[in-house]
Amino acid sequence: MISRQQKAHILALAAILLWSTAGSAFKITLDHISASQLLLFAAFFSMLFLFGWKAVEGKLAGSFRISRREWLNSAIMGLLNPFAYYIILFEAYDLLLAQEAVALNYVWPVTLVLLSIPVLKQRIGIYSILALLVSFAGLLIIIMKGSFGGIELSSPRGIFFALISSVFWASFWLMNMKDKREEAAKLLINFIFGFAYILIYVIVIKEEVVFTLEGMGGSLYVGLFEMGLTYVLWLKALQLSSTTAKVSNLVYISPFLSLMFVSLTVGETIYLYTIGGLVLIVGGIVLQRIIK
Repeated sequence: MISRQQKAHILALAAILLWSTAGSAFKITLDHISASQLLLFAAFFSMLFLFGWKAVEGKLAGSFRISRREWLNSAIMGLLNPFAYYIILFEAYDLLLAQEAVALNYVWPVTLVLLSIPVLKQRIGIYSILALLVSFAGLLIIIMKGSFGGIELSSPRGIFFALISSVFWASFWLMNMKDKREEAAKLLINFIFGFAYILIYVIVIKEEVVFTLEGMGGSLYVGLFEMGLTYVLWLKALQLSSTTAKVSNLVYISPFLSLMFVSLTVGETIYLYTIGGLVLIVGGIVLQRIIK
């Protein structure tokens, strides 16, 4: 008989495994459609999944019985995520090596700590500062491609997009923490707004929408296994676990699994500077959690 905690670990590992394939899916799909179209289709598929999920639970109508303030919160959160975060992140993946984008995207917990200082009025001690510096050292190693003898940026624009996406994600996370609605219901409303924003964006820039088997298939994969189903699996794991830490700590294996999938599916050679930089980024984040 599988215990409640074992079920939590199984669901959490399933979510992490699926999330770890997302970077490869982004890169492969972006060979066939643009970043804005990938987000348009993926957000649509994710929204449909969340509609179906809440309907199966019998809680679809209740998801929309919310206050004006909560509607406004979702309008803002939908602007941050999925719209701003993913449109910028996809552009970064389009410009960088997949392994670089994977590693740089993982800097968001560091950004979250920095934003928490002015937003949540949190104090930061000397050891926390040292932990942040460890993560920033890893960041520099990846940006400089492991060579400090001269600047060799693969794509300054791509690096900027990857880093700025972490600001949008961390901002979304801070706002999301203050909204006490049920997570899946909240995510559904956020995605309704997010899909509306990306649809308006595509119309305004007059982009020709291209329907290809590869593009639609990749978008469906991203919509389910990055944005929709995987998030529900993670929420269920958190609900079943006796403590949040028992499953949340597992997430640190995700970027390293991502590099493995990038090598296997995208065909990139994983460079030592990427692994070393990522070890420092994750190491700094882990230290930050330990010394809290």
